[in-house]
Amino acid sequence: MKFAIIKERKSPPDRRVVFSPSELEEAKQQFPEAIFKVEASDVRVFQDKAYKKAGFDVVTDVSDCDVLIGVKEVPIENLIPNKKYFFFSHTIKKQHYNRKLLKAVLEKNIELYDHETIVNEKGFRLIGFGRYAGIVGTYNGFRAWGLKFNSWNLPKAETLHDQKKLIDVLNTLEVPNIKILLTGSGKVANGAQEMLDAMSIKNVSVKAYLSETFNEPVYCKIDVLDYNKRKDGQVKDMFDFFDNPKEYDSNFMRFAKVTDFYIAGHFYGDGAPYLYTRADVKSPDFNIKVVADISCDVDGPVATTLRASTIAEPIYGYDPQTETETDYKKENAVAVMAVDNLPCELPKDASEGFGDMFLQHVIPAFFNNDKDGILARAKITDKGKLTERFAYLQDFVEGND
Repeated sequence: MKFAIIKERKSPPDRRVVFSPSELEEAKQQFPEAIFKVEASDVRVFQDKAYKKAGFDVVTDVSDCDVLIGVKEVPIENLIPNKKYFFFSHTIKKQHYNRKLLKAVLEKNIELYDHETIVNEKGFRLIGFGRYAGIVGTYNGFRAWGLKFNSWNLPKAETLHDQKKLIDVLNTLEVPNIKILLTGSGKVANGAQEMLDAMSIKNVSVKAYLSETFNEPVYCKIDVLDYNKRKDGQVKDMFDFFDNPKEYDSNFMRFAKVTDFYIAGHFYGDGAPYLYTRADVKSPDFNIKVVADISCDVDGPVATTLRASTIAEPIYGYDPQTETETDYKKENAVAVMAVDNLPCELPKDASEGFGDMFLQHVIPAFFNNDKDGILARAKITDKGKLTERFAYLQDFVEGND
């Protein structure tokens, strides 16, 4: 079986790759019967010569390969018919801007595997860039704080080499006695927590966070049952929340009242209450001054997120009274960092971490008869049709959704 690491062609350029040269060497050692080729690229974080030095063919034509592995969407004109493809297709939530891409995949008889659909038997994702979104998003949040209050001026994350360098820069700061709130419990929130812990910022309990004052910066990490409560007053477990989100109201404002800097690292499910609304932000009890919205659900549960921002221009302001965008340095503005492709700013670390997961969970499935069902669950299209698991996309493909 021949695998190709393909060139990223989406604009703006993405420097990430699924396998670094060293990880591709590890894959070859584990599966000597596999053939790995690398499509030449002038944007990839690891240069072509590094793959050549590791003993791999760097080519301009990968049409002889069976499995083509990329990161972002492949432009329709570059899709090679009758191949197996792995990339983030951004189609499984019926994203309209990629309807034509999914139609083309079906028309070209491509077997599509989306990185988001690589899950275990319980449906939990096995690979992704979430941790690195949390790492970069937290750094960017502190950068936004410094720029808003003229207290420090950090270099952009994309100019720094790796996570260690980000931490080194953050550890030069004299962070004031602020309260930092972090929502979430998955890879994104854990990546953010890594950064807060690396800065030696004290982690405090919900009770202490809400009721005490401190003479140092502190943070509190909370999950869904901390910021949501059942309408009938019953106290149940988080599975009840996931199963019955409409039975809950947000209880987030008790946190917003005492929070200075909010890092949104949670997953938001359909039907769940918004964490805070635009009306909430108008309240005198809303104290949050900077929001690092790593989750970046536009016009959704974090009401200050009006749009996704960009790596080039990562920060904008939210005016609570007019509910519109403004200069983030204005006194009444909430500074919002809502970049939706944060791992792109740390391409080396993000690529290496992703490759570890891909080698652990995906490549073996091609050589063990997919004994754990990894490929079967992840496959979106097969023989020109949607698989049973993804048949719900048929109306989307036809434009009838």
